[in-house]
Amino acid sequence: MKIQRAFFRLALAGLLFSFRDCARAAVVPEAQPFPLPQVRLLDGPFRDAMLRDENYLLSLDTDRLLHNFRVNAGLPSAAQPYGGWEGPSVELRGHAVGHYLSACSLMYASTGDARFKERVDTLVAGLAECQAALGASTNVSHPGYLSAFPESFIVRVENRQNVWAPWYTLHKIMAGLFDANQLCGNAQALDVLTNMAEWVKFRVDNLPEHRMQASLDTEFGGMNEVLANLYGVTGNPDHLRLAQAFNQKKILDPLAQQQDALDRLHANTQIPKIIGAARQYELTGDQRYADIANFFWERVALHRSYVIGGDSDNEHFFPVDTFSNHLSVVTCETCNTYNMLKLTRHIFGWRPDAVSMDFYERGLYNQILGSQDPDTGMFTYFVSLKPGHFKTYSTPDHSFWCCVGTGMENHAKYGDTIYFHGDHSLFVNLFIASELSWPDKNLVVRQETKFPENDTTRLTFKADAPVQLAVKIRWPAWAEKVDVRVDGKKQKISGAPGSYFTLDREWRSGDEVDVRLPMKLRAEPLPGTSNIVAVLYGPIVLAGELGTNGMPRPYARDQADLAKVPDPKVPVFVGDADSWLKHIKSTGEPLVFRTKHLGEPGDVTLMPFYKFHDQRYTVYWNLVGAKQD
Repeated sequence: MKIQRAFFRLALAGLLFSFRDCARAAVVPEAQPFPLPQVRLLDGPFRDAMLRDENYLLSLDTDRLLHNFRVNAGLPSAAQPYGGWEGPSVELRGHAVGHYLSACSLMYASTGDARFKERVDTLVAGLAECQAALGASTNVSHPGYLSAFPESFIVRVENRQNVWAPWYTLHKIMAGLFDANQLCGNAQALDVLTNMAEWVKFRVDNLPEHRMQASLDTEFGGMNEVLANLYGVTGNPDHLRLAQAFNQKKILDPLAQQQDALDRLHANTQIPKIIGAARQYELTGDQRYADIANFFWERVALHRSYVIGGDSDNEHFFPVDTFSNHLSVVTCETCNTYNMLKLTRHIFGWRPDAVSMDFYERGLYNQILGSQDPDTGMFTYFVSLKPGHFKTYSTPDHSFWCCVGTGMENHAKYGDTIYFHGDHSLFVNLFIASELSWPDKNLVVRQETKFPENDTTRLTFKADAPVQLAVKIRWPAWAEKVDVRVDGKKQKISGAPGSYFTLDREWRSGDEVDVRLPMKLRAEPLPGTSNIVAVLYGPIVLAGELGTNGMPRPYARDQADLAKVPDPKVPVFVGDADSWLKHIKSTGEPLVFRTKHLGEPGDVTLMPFYKFHDQRYTVYWNLVGAKQD
C-alpha cells in the first residue's frame, strides 16, 4: 500500500492534472503520454538544464511582464517594462507573457514547486484585471479582448495592412492560459480564455470567409490548435468551428493532396498550423487532417532537416537539392524544432514507431539540449551550421525573441516524452534518467542511466502487486544490435534496428531490465551531397573544436552583427570515401574523439555538439579525396 499512499499524496497536492477532454475524442491514440507530474527527472544533463531554466523563470518580475497589458487597459503601472520583443513600442509585445505562463505551468507540473503555481496565479489574476478593464472601456469591440497592444492591430490584419503578427501573439497568450488551467488547475484562466474565445468569435463571424482566408497570410501561430484544445475541454462546438476558421487552405490543401509546396515559405509559420490540424484529427476523426500532418512531418523531418534535427535557413524552407547552399549563420531556428517535436508527439501517438522517435531523440539531444547557455541559462535563436561559427544567446531582459519564449518551455518539459503508454503497455522512448509513477497500475518504474556518455540503461520496477505489462523499448536505428537482460538473464528478443522490442510478462517489485545499445561512429552526408559530411556517435552529433579567435564577447546581441565576424580557417577532411571514418579515434574521455592524419591543415578534437558553448565549431566537413603518391 505504500505506492498507493504516495500516489494519493500526489493527488492531494494537485499534481496529477492532465488535459481533461469533455468533448468525446473521435480518435484514441494507440500510445498516450503520461501527465508531466507522473515523471520526475533524475540527475543528468536534462535535469541540469531544467534547473537553470527554473532560475531564469524565477528571476523574471510579474509586474514588469504585466506592464504593457496594464498600460493597454488604461491601468496604472510603475514597473519598468522589459526590452527586446517585449518593448512597449514593439508590435509583438505580450507574446513572451503567454510563453512564460506555459513555462511556469510546465515547470510546476514537472517539479511540484509551488513557486511556479504562485507565479501563474499572479499573472492570471493580473490578466483577468486587464481583460475586465478593457471590456469596460469603449476601446474594444467585445469585452473578451485581452492583449498588450490595441485591437486596431487585428483590424490592420483584416484589412491587409502592414502589422507584425498580432494573432500569433494572441495564440501565445491563449495557450498560456490553457496551460495554466490544465497544468495548475487555475479556474480563472479558463474563464479568461473562454472570454477571449468569445471575442475571437465576434471577429471571425463578422469577416467573410474569403477575407478571413486572406488575413491568414499574416502569421497567426497555432490559433487553430489552441481553439481545438479549448473545444476538447469545453465541448462547445463554436470553439471547434473557430479552430477550423484558422485552417489556411492554400497551405493545407496541397499537403492533403500529398504535395510538397513548402519551398521558400516561412518555416515556423507553417508548423503550428499542422499541429492544429493534428489536434483536429484527434477530436473529429477526419482522416484528411491526419493525412496533412503525416505528410508534412515526413517531408520536414526526413527530407528538410539538418543532422541536428533542425530545419530552415534564415527562417525559410528551401529546395531540398540545395542544402549545400544553406550552411549559414541563420540555420535551424530553435522554435522550429520546438514545434516539430510537438508534432512528432502526435504522430507517434497515432502510429508508435521508432522512425518518429528516432527523429525526436535527434532534435532533443542535438538541438534543444544544446540551445541553452550553461553559464547563464539563456537561449539560442538560430543555431549556426556555418563551418567555423559559434552559438549566440539571448540576454536576460533585452531579447524576448520567439525562441526565448519557446526556450523557456523547452527546458521545463523534458519528462513529457520519455514514456508513453497503452492500456496494457509501456513505451520506453528515451534513455533519460527519470522515475515514472503510474497510479492506474500501482507501479513505479525508475530509469537509471548516464546515456549518452554510457550506452546502457537500467529499468527497476516497484509494485504493490504483480503487474502484467508489455514493456516496449525503442531499438534505435543507429544501434546495430542490442543486449537485454531481465534480472541478469539474457533475453532473446525479436525485432531489428529502427523498431521497438517487447518484454511481455508479469512484473514484480525489484525486477530489473538492463539494456545495452552499443554506439559507434558513423557518417551522415549533407542531403544532396556526398562530399560534405557530419560525424555522429550513436545519435549524438559530434562537432570539431576550432577555438575562440575573433569571437565577440560576451554575446552578439544583434543577429545582424554575426555577418561582420571574420571567418576562421576551417580544416577539411582528407581521406578515401570508404575509409576516412577510421581515422577518428576515441581519446578515452566519454564522447570525445580526435582525428588522426585526417584533418588538413591540422587534426581536430570532436565532441558532442550539444556541449559546444563559447567557442567556434564545425558540424559539416568538406571531404576531399586522399592525395595520390
